[in-house]
Amino acid sequence: MTQDKSTPASALGFIGLGVMGEPMCRNLARKTGRPVVAYDLDPAPLQRLTADAGVHAAASVREVVERSDVVMLSLPSGEIVADLCRRDDGLLSACRPGQIVIDLSTSAVDTTRQLAAEFAARQVRFIDAPVARTRAAAEAGTLAVMVGAEPADFDAVRPLLATFATEIALCGPVGCGQVLKILNNMVLFETVVAISEAKAIGVRAGVDPDVLFDTLSKGSADSFALRNHGMKAVLPGEFPERAFSVRYARKDLHYALALARETGVDARSARLVDEWFQAAIDAGLGDRYHPVISRVIGGD
Repeated sequence: MTQDKSTPASALGFIGLGVMGEPMCRNLARKTGRPVVAYDLDPAPLQRLTADAGVHAAASVREVVERSDVVMLSLPSGEIVADLCRRDDGLLSACRPGQIVIDLSTSAVDTTRQLAAEFAARQVRFIDAPVARTRAAAEAGTLAVMVGAEPADFDAVRPLLATFATEIALCGPVGCGQVLKILNNMVLFETVVAISEAKAIGVRAGVDPDVLFDTLSKGSADSFALRNHGMKAVLPGEFPERAFSVRYARKDLHYALALARETGVDARSARLVDEWFQAAIDAGLGDRYHPVISRVIGGD
C-alpha cells in the first residue's frame, strides 16, 4: 500500500475498520469530499478502502492523529479504546489542541468520561457517539448514533456523522451517548430473551412458530426486536458468525450491569440475560449472532 504523505493535516482520521468501521469509513470518504486517513491492524480493509474510496492508508495510529483534525474510533470495546488512547504511542501522546476525537465504539460510561477529561487537559474535545443497527445499515448509511457532547461540538460533527447515519440524537453531555446505547442494547437483549421464551413455550404447546410470530407482530407484543431478531434469526434458526455475537453482546450487557450497580438499580432482568449468554458460551455458541440464545432457552 502506498502512503500519500501529501495528505493535509485537515484530513479526517478513522481507526478501526472492522464489521462496522469499514463501511462507515467508506461512506465518510465518499460523501464528505475530504481526504480520509485510516488505520487498522488488518491490511485487507485498508486495501479495499484505498482502492474503492480513495482512503489514504496510515502506517500507525500516530500517523492518523498527526494528519487529521478529527479522528474517529470504531473499536471492539471501551478497554481497547482506553488502551489505544493512553499507550505511549497512542492518541493522547500524539494529539494537539483543537482536535476532536469521536468514539463510535460502545464503551463504559466511566471510561468515556475519564478519557474526555484527559483529552480536555490537552485542549482536545472527546465526543462519544456509539452507533446502533446493523452492518447493512452501516453500508447503506442509515445507522443510528447516540451522541454525548456539548451542543456546539454536536453541531460541528453532525455533518460527518450524517454520512453514515440517518438518526443522530444529542443525548446530553459526554458519556450520555454511551448511557443511551448501553440501555438500548440492554432492552434489546431482554426482549430477545422474551421472544425466545415465547417461541419455546408456543412450540411445545402446539403452535406453529410462523403463526406465533406473525400474530405477535400484529398485537401489543410487536417490536423491532420481534420483526428483526425474532423473525429473521430466531424463527429460521439463522445465527451467523461475524455478526453481533454473544461475546460482544455480553460485553455491552456488562457495561449496563455496571451502570446499574453504580446507580443503585436492581437490574435482575439484565442479570438473567447474562446467565443465558453464559449458557450459550458454555454450549460453544459464543461466536454466533446473539439471538442464538434461543437455542439454549428452547433446549434445541
